[in-house]
Formats: sequence, C-alpha cells, structure tokens
Amino acid sequence: MLNPVQQNWKQKLFTIIFEADTKAGRIFDLALLFFILLSLAIVMLESMKSVKAIYGKELVTLEWIVTILFTIEYVLRVISVKRPVKYITSFYGIIDLLSILPTYLSLLIPGSHFLLAIRALRLMRVFRILKLSQFVREGTTIVLAMKASARRISIFLSFVVLLSIILGALIYVVESGVNEKYSSIPQSVYWAIVTITTVGYGDISPITPVGKLIASFIMLLGYAIIAVPTGIVTVELSRSARRDETNTTACPNCSAYGHDPDAKFCKYCGHSLE
Repeated sequence: MLNPVQQNWKQKLFTIIFEADTKAGRIFDLALLFFILLSLAIVMLESMKSVKAIYGKELVTLEWIVTILFTIEYVLRVISVKRPVKYITSFYGIIDLLSILPTYLSLLIPGSHFLLAIRALRLMRVFRILKLSQFVREGTTIVLAMKASARRISIFLSFVVLLSIILGALIYVVESGVNEKYSSIPQSVYWAIVTITTVGYGDISPITPVGKLIASFIMLLGYAIIAVPTGIVTVELSRSARRDETNTTACPNCSAYGHDPDAKFCKYCGHSLE
C-alpha cells in the first residue's frame, strides 16, 4: 500500500501525463508532440545521404536525446498508472514502447533506427490533446465497425484466395504451353491476384485469345469483388455510429480513453473516473 504522500504524487503525475484538460497536462502533451515531430524530421533527414554527410553526428546526438526523453516519459507513464501491465499491453502503451526500441536496437542491428518512423502513430494523441472529440468518436466508430466486420471479411477473403487459385490454375493450363511467363501455378496465381485486385503490374500478361478472354473476365470480376468488403464495412459503420460525443478523460487505473461524456466509471476496467 502506498502512503498518502506517494498517492498524491502519483495522482499529480498521472494528471500531467494522461490528462489534457489541465494547463500542465496540455503543456506536457504539446511538448510531446513537438518532440515527436522533431524525431520524425531527424529520421527523414538522416536518410538523405547529402544531409547525413554534413550533419550526421548532430542528427545522431539529437536522436539519442529525443529517445532518452521518450524513455523517461515511458517509465513515468508506467509508474503513474495503478495497473502498469494494462497500460503496457494497451495500444498506446505498445506504440510508446516501439517508439524507443529502434534506437537501442541500432546498437546491435545497423539501420534499424529508421523504424523510428513508427513514432508517427503517436501523433494520434493530437485528437485528444486538441479536444477534437468528434474525430475521436469517428475513429472509435471505424474500429468498432472493422471488428464487427472481421468475421465476414475473413470468410470473403478466403473465398477470394480459393478463386485466385482456381483462376491461376486455369490460366496456367491455357498459357503455359505458349507463354513462358506462366512458368508455374504459383506464378499464375500471383497473376490472378494482381489482376483480380485491379492492381495490374503488367509484368505478366496473356497472349492467347482464350487467355485474354479469361483476363477480361477476371478484371470485370475484380470490380465486383472490391465492392463487397466496402459494403460490409459500410453497413457496420451505419450500425455502430453514435451521436454522443466522447470525452478526453483517461482512466486512472488502466489509462484508457474514449469514454461517454456522462461516464463515471471506465467501460474497460470498471474503475471510477473521478
């Protein structure tokens, strides 16, 4: 059990780090956004050989300074919540951890620090910081719609995979004798997937009349296939859309966001929000 002094200290730290409604919390979050943007600029500049040749050492130094600051911030986040494991395994917790690992991994794996571009995901906090609750709500709606559509979309994708295998085998039978590009069924299945998704790289194409007829059929089929998952998600979006705005209060127990404006308890862990 923590004594009152420790609890008060942790509560103040939590308010500054996780809440955007206070002056201190807003300053902290805006400073965090600045360093996120700075780190992304450093990664981009470091990938340019002409810039790296002149300012290489300075960029590396800045990168380590930002990484150390993010490391301290991550540790403070873990300390300030009542259930650290809940935060560590949450979406933002994983992103926060992944945003600091590449720099340390670069000591063992050269070039891995370019994975720091994942820090761009941390910019999602701007919706909470600037109190763009409408965007938070719409983002939650999309996530809920995707989750609700996952089973039907997975079944549909399984059907598309089977269809691609069948069409790939068919075009292989038609083209393999006269077209060396269709050298195997896997190669033909690759062509079928590229064609049915309307990507059309053009690296493989049929030359026989029957092959072109099959290709034309697959191209037209591709437009219909694209419409199916779009329709599935659209239906779920209309079902899960809510008019209530989402507040920016973070749960002091699990650090989760996205609660209803009149919520008194966290809808994820049940802890009081007050």
